Amino acid sequence: MAIFTFLHSWNLYLEPIVFLSSPEKFTLPQALTQFVDAYGGPMWNVQLAAASMTALPVLVVFVLAQKQFVEGLAHTGLKG
Repeated sequence: MAIFTFLHSWNLYLEPIVFLSSPEKFTLPQALTQFVDAYGGPMWNVQLAAASMTALPVLVVFVLAQKQFVEGLAHTGLKG
């Protein structure tokens, strides 16, 4: 449950838009949308590099908790 809670809070996008007003407090998914060029178009190279960097903590959590995650999935189909 802790893994799913972490992933849910890590990937929040719409809720912080409602509650936060300053860009300094934006979550990472919101901050990724702020990388734009002078004409307002997305800077794809910077956005993709930043998205790769934001995926690293999720991968670390998965590697550390992989045993519990796999055991939880294995027990979902068992009866008794």
